[in-house]
Amino acid sequence: MPDGTIEDRTEQAAQTYLDNDLDCLVCLGGGGTQKNAIQLMEYEGVNIITAPKTIDNDVWGTDICFGFDTGMSVATDAIDRLHTTASSHHRVIIVDIMGNKAGWLTLGAGIAGGADVILIPEIPYDLDIISKSLKRRVKLGKTFSIVAIAEGAVDQGELSSIKKARRTAKKRGVKLKKKDIPRQPKEVVSALLADHLETESGLETRIASLGHIQRGGTPTPADRRLSTSFGKTVADCARRGVFGVMVAKRGDQFVAVPLEEVAGKTRFVPLDHAWITAARSVGTCLGDELPHGY
Repeated sequence: MPDGTIEDRTEQAAQTYLDNDLDCLVCLGGGGTQKNAIQLMEYEGVNIITAPKTIDNDVWGTDICFGFDTGMSVATDAIDRLHTTASSHHRVIIVDIMGNKAGWLTLGAGIAGGADVILIPEIPYDLDIISKSLKRRVKLGKTFSIVAIAEGAVDQGELSSIKKARRTAKKRGVKLKKKDIPRQPKEVVSALLADHLETESGLETRIASLGHIQRGGTPTPADRRLSTSFGKTVADCARRGVFGVMVAKRGDQFVAVPLEEVAGKTRFVPLDHAWITAARSVGTCLGDELPHGY
C-alpha cells in the first residue's frame, strides 16, 4: 500500500473470479506469478492455468519462457552498439543486464554480443581475476573491453558475508529477511566494479544500465511463435478441464506440469551448461578463473 503497509487481497481476487462466473483464469508470468496463482487455487471453484512469461527465463519446470528471446535480443543489440564507442574511445564498458537470481539473460546476450567478461549470479566473481583478464587484453593490443553483468551477480567477498549472515540466522533459529541480507545495491556494485577496473586496467570505464528497456518493445518472431504454441496448449487444457497446472515446453513438446511442482522454485544456469562451456572455450572470462592460455 502507499503508506508501506501490506494487505493480502487474494480473497478479494478470488471473489471477483467467482462473482463473474468465470470458467478459468490464465496467469502469465514468472516465479512470483506462479506462487500467486497457487494461492488463488486454494479457493474452492477457482480454476487456474499458468504459462511461463519472463525475460529472466528462470521459471522451474520449462526449458524456456516466452519473452526471453526478445529480452536477449534487446540486450545483445545494446552490447553490439556499445562495442562501437568502447573500441573508438578505448574504454571498458560495463553493461547492467536484468537477472536477479539466474543468469540466463546475461549469459545468452553476453555470448551473442561477444562480451569479454560475463558475470552471472551462479558464478561468484573475483575482482582480481577480472582485472588480470582485462590487463591481458591490453597487453595483446585490445584497448577496449565489454563487461556484461547480471543484476544479481555477486563477488566472492560479498558471498562470504551473505553465507555468514545465513549461518548466524540459522543458529538463532530465525528466518533471514531479504532486507537483512548484506547485499550492495546493483548500482553500487557496478560503480565499485567500474572504479576497480579503471584503476587496474588504466582504461577509462563507463557503465550502461539497460534497465526496463529490456522488458518492452516488439517481440521477436521466435517469441511470437513460442507464445502462440503456449497459448494453444493452454486452450487445450482449459477445454479438457485440466486445471492447477503450468504449461511448459520440454524438448519439442508442450506439457502440463502440476503447479505444486513449479511454485517457489527457480531454474538456475547449471555450471556444466553448454553455454558456459562455450563461453569459456572462446576465451570469455566468467570472473572465477582466467581464460585458457592466460
